Amino acid sequence: MVIKVFVATSSGSTAIKKKQQEVVGFLEANKIDFQQMDIAGDEDNRKWMRENVPGEKKPQNGIPLPPQIFNEERYCGDFESFFSAKEENIIFSFLGLAPPPGTKVCTAV
Repeated sequence: MVIKVFVATSSGSTAIKKKQQEVVGFLEANKIDFQQMDIAGDEDNRKWMRENVPGEKKPQNGIPLPPQIFNEERYCGDFESFFSAKEENIIFSFLGLAPPPGTKVCTAV
């Protein structure tokens, strides 16, 4: 399974750039395999991302902004969902991945 992070490499928004860097940096630091899918330079990537973000997750204008995260074809979430999962220490579940061996897994009691 490959995690796909849809990014805009030529975004003029500092906020979007920071969010993209945070997601990519976290995945790299935790050695989670992923592919960056550029929506700025690849119309097919942009179209695929827009069509596959669920309707209830799209902003009012209907155009989801990067970063958007998928596990293959399964939508994981946007930056806010990613950040929440990271803070709650449920990032592997959020990404649809099994935690690596030796990782502490919190279980509800």
